[in-house]
Amino acid sequence: MRVAYTLRGRLMGPTVAAGLLAPLLAVPAAHAFAAPSGGNCSPRAEAVSYSDSLDKTTTVDGVAVRGLSAIAYDRFSRSYATVVDRSGTQPARLVFLSTGRTPRATATTLLKRADGTAYDGTNFDGEGLAVLPNGNFLISSEAEPSIRIFGRDGVQRGELPVPDRFRVAPTGEAAENATLESLTISPDGKYVYAAMEGSLAGDAPVDGTVARHRVLVYRNDGRGGYRLARQFGYQADRGNRIAEVTAYGDGRLVFLEAAFTSGVGNTVRLYAVTGVNRAPDVSAVPNLSTVSYRNLAGKQPVADLANCPTLGATSPQPQLNPLLDNFEGLAVEPGAHGARQRLRLISDDNFSPNQKTRVLLMDTRLP
Repeated sequence: MRVAYTLRGRLMGPTVAAGLLAPLLAVPAAHAFAAPSGGNCSPRAEAVSYSDSLDKTTTVDGVAVRGLSAIAYDRFSRSYATVVDRSGTQPARLVFLSTGRTPRATATTLLKRADGTAYDGTNFDGEGLAVLPNGNFLISSEAEPSIRIFGRDGVQRGELPVPDRFRVAPTGEAAENATLESLTISPDGKYVYAAMEGSLAGDAPVDGTVARHRVLVYRNDGRGGYRLARQFGYQADRGNRIAEVTAYGDGRLVFLEAAFTSGVGNTVRLYAVTGVNRAPDVSAVPNLSTVSYRNLAGKQPVADLANCPTLGATSPQPQLNPLLDNFEGLAVEPGAHGARQRLRLISDDNFSPNQKTRVLLMDTRLP
């Protein structure tokens, strides 16, 4: 069933002391997506084109293109960088893609420890990816989780701190395969944002309300590194996970929420969040379900991809819209597109014949 949606934009309240956040007073109104007006997906978004040119292909190095879980524009190579998700016993690697509407895989880079030994799918689960101002790659792995810095040669150069609560249980409170799925850097390079795919066990609501997610905020320390500065809370739609987050301006993020239902297909929704650097710091809050919705980052609807035209796409499995697949990567394209931002989405085929590696271009009017 398709969902029609609208959502009132919310202004951020002033930052409040984490220990003094108000208890849960109200939940947000149901999110509803209005009929398209000015865009073919929603009033704010238009599907431009899609390409399956990467699906079940190989790179110039002869490496199979599979399991691409993130995408970020790399101005140093003038291409898009992606990271392979759960590569099994194969080495972990970046895959670089050409720009344009029908991308091709142009190169790969192995990801290695400082001693030169390669990471692989048994100890590295690449999910989030960002390119730092100096050209190094920042990559999150769900396995621990971790956020590591890799040089242009793929060798690890450092690591950002992750709070103990975010470790996979029983070490921490995170569920396996539901940790730091998303990673992005602000256009000015000052902030790095890392979002949890799922919720911490300590944030679980006791009354059946929708679970909340934490987003880690790192700030540039002025010496080329990043320090953990704060956390803010985000509430995804019921049943959705945070599959990706990408920054498009100062304190402005696009969240990609997703879900999968067997026999029905994928759910993919985009929301814009503004003023995240003024959102209340929830670092010291033991349980996010106890704070009011106004103390979370407010979100505004951009598009429900089920409402987009099919563009002639087909799907090997049931979908509400055959254009849909397991979209897990999201990037804002560089360059001018008038008053719009062009988004590039990529799907993770999970090494499955029933899913596709698909690239989708969308034009959006973001707040």
